[in-house]
Amino acid sequence: MIEAELKAHVRDPAVVRERLDRLAAGRDEVYRDTYFDTPGAHLEAGDRELRLRTVVGPDGTRSLLTYKEARVDEASGSKPEYETDVGDPEAVRAVLNGLGCIEAIAFVKHCRNYEFIAYRRQMLATLVRVPEIDGTYVELETQVVGREELRDALGDVRAVLAGLGIGEGDLTTELYTDAVRARRS
Repeated sequence: MIEAELKAHVRDPAVVRERLDRLAAGRDEVYRDTYFDTPGAHLEAGDRELRLRTVVGPDGTRSLLTYKEARVDEASGSKPEYETDVGDPEAVRAVLNGLGCIEAIAFVKHCRNYEFIAYRRQMLATLVRVPEIDGTYVELETQVVGREELRDALGDVRAVLAGLGIGEGDLTTELYTDAVRARRS
C-alpha cells in the first residue's frame, strides 16, 4: 500500500480543529516514536524509514512497527508503507538492535486523529504538535494500492485540505525527524 499523504503548517489550529470536528469525532493520542537505522545511516540515505511507535490514547496503549520505502512522489513525499501491530515493543527493539540497527532518533508527538470518508476514500486527518518544534501541523492521508492511483488520491487529499482552509503554500515535505534533529543541534 502507498500512503497518499500531504502535510501542512496550520495557521489557525482552532479553526482547522473546528472544521475537522464537523467531519468526525476526534481522538487525542500521544505517539512515542523511535526511528532505527544502520550505524552508517543507510536507511536514511535511501529515503527509507524504520519506526517503532507506541500510541497512548483513550483506548489504551498499542505499539506498531512501520517500514516506509523511498518516496514515489517527490512533491508530496508519499511512500509505500508496511505496518503491523506489535505485542511486545521491547522484544522488537531487542530484535532490531540484534540485527545491527541502532536508535537514530526518538521524540513525542501529540496528535488528534479524525477518521472519515471523503471522495469515497477512507481518510485520516491528524493535527500534530511536536513539543520540540514550533507550530501545529495537519497530516491528511489515504491509502492506495498502486502508483497509478496516487495522483487522483492526492487530488482528493488536496480538496479536503482546501475545505479545511489549508492552501498549497502551507504544504511541507519536511520530516519531523529532520526538524527535531535541527532543533537539538
